[in-house]
Amino acid sequence: MTTEKKKKNKVIPIILGVLLILGAIFGTKEYIYYSKHVDTDDAQIDGDISPVVARVGGYVQEIKFEENTRVNEGDVLVKLDDSDYKVKLEQAEAGQKGASAGVGVSESQIAATAANTSTARANIEAARVKLLLAQKDYDRYANLVKDGSITQQAFDQAKAEKESAQAAFTAAKDQYVAAVKQVGTTQSQLAVSNSGVTQHQADVDFAKLQLTYTDIKAPSSGIVSKKNVQKGQLVQAGQSLFSIVNDSSIYVTANFKETQLEDIKPGSKVKIEVDAFPDADVSGVVYNFAPITGAKGSLLPPDNATGNFVKVVQRVPVKIKISNASKEIMSRLRPGMSVKVSVSIKD
Repeated sequence: MTTEKKKKNKVIPIILGVLLILGAIFGTKEYIYYSKHVDTDDAQIDGDISPVVARVGGYVQEIKFEENTRVNEGDVLVKLDDSDYKVKLEQAEAGQKGASAGVGVSESQIAATAANTSTARANIEAARVKLLLAQKDYDRYANLVKDGSITQQAFDQAKAEKESAQAAFTAAKDQYVAAVKQVGTTQSQLAVSNSGVTQHQADVDFAKLQLTYTDIKAPSSGIVSKKNVQKGQLVQAGQSLFSIVNDSSIYVTANFKETQLEDIKPGSKVKIEVDAFPDADVSGVVYNFAPITGAKGSLLPPDNATGNFVKVVQRVPVKIKISNASKEIMSRLRPGMSVKVSVSIKD
């Protein structure tokens, strides 16, 4: 019994010693590791998500994609019934044709009034010649009537012809002034007609633009998600139909404690461990830091001025770009996946 007790008494210190040595080794390794790395498991895969919104209203005529499938930028994914928009385009084009015809009429009127102006100018010259001839006859008859060479009746007739020629000359000048004003009026009408053509052209362009919006296209390449549209459904302008996850913009958002940020700098190397693929070799670099803490950017940020203050260590989102990962792994990463990141703070 004494021998067995002695053996037991020797085993226990040995076990304790081994445990102490293992603990010391483990503690030393952890100390060395954490003196060179900053870790957090409050991190997830992130990416650019583009919402696809209807720009015009209408009934869904055709859906050309399946949810959770990849699409390319510019692909037509949803087609709306475009009958109403085609009619509006035809109406706009008809209005444009009418406005263009009005321009042609105005141009013809300008040509006609210009011709009338030339005629009125010629009439002035003809009236001036007649007035000069009537004035000479009147002056000659005035001298003859004094010595009785002609009758008073002949003189009165010459006087009447002079006054008639004077009135005709004045009327010709007035007609010329009116013709010139008419040219100005028709030119103003032409300017108005041209403005109408411009307005109707804008209507045509707008109708064409609205018609193109009936083809809802992918704004970027990626995977379609959150499908919220069915064939035959009436959608309104501004309604969200689905989202596209841009699979070429996958990155990691890590929420580090504010007390961990002292040694983390842009360009620091990062080891990334994806929970879904623990054996995958994924690494990246620190890209930038959010300008506010996560709590401050939340829907209801805390207000310490209310007096209910409890100091809580805040977390700051840090964007990490993935620099090294296989194509297979990259194609399987999805925004929202949990990851653990380890930032190397010493080379």
